[in-house]
Amino acid sequence: MRPLHINNLGVVSHSSADELMRVMQSKRIDDEIEDTILVCQHEEIVTVGPRARNDGISPPIGYDTSSVDRGGGLTWHGPGQLVVYPIIKWDKDGESNVKAVIAILEEWVISALAQLGVEGRRDTRMQGVWVGENKICSIGLSFLRWTSRHGLTVNCNTPPGRVEMVSGCGLGQDTTTSLAALGHNITTEMVLNALISNANCLSREISN
Repeated sequence: MRPLHINNLGVVSHSSADELMRVMQSKRIDDEIEDTILVCQHEEIVTVGPRARNDGISPPIGYDTSSVDRGGGLTWHGPGQLVVYPIIKWDKDGESNVKAVIAILEEWVISALAQLGVEGRRDTRMQGVWVGENKICSIGLSFLRWTSRHGLTVNCNTPPGRVEMVSGCGLGQDTTTSLAALGHNITTEMVLNALISNANCLSREISN
């Protein structure tokens, strides 16, 4: 399997992470770096994707926003949320289209949650990972020469009410929530460790 490097950035601004992603995507395209997962947390901000802009959907008053070029609509970022940005060249068998890549990332999160005793699932309402009737993981990617940027979020123990107020495209408020709100005492560190343990879902192995 191809090596996969994990780079934990800690708490960084979304703008700083976005700049880094663009640089690393270019380097991955040119094979200057190996497949890399950037892991971080952001200060509170709502990113607004093209679907939300096209549909005229905005977050409630009181949220800072930033426009992004990934797929999807509104995504909340903030404390207690694990953010995972795969800078990966998707050129293996079974990685031939966006739907397939999304399914791989969903399975990765579902497997990690299962290791933590939480049953995650897919839902026809929207891509990502759901627990029961609530969405706890959002996925949105941007590709250049089949190398990804942006990625996924897992809401672990986010501030009560903040992510719940930001509705996804076609979803009502309170549909998106956190594991803590659903009664699961699971931290971002626990989810990260479970994702690392299940990196085989990406057909890649962690390198030191």
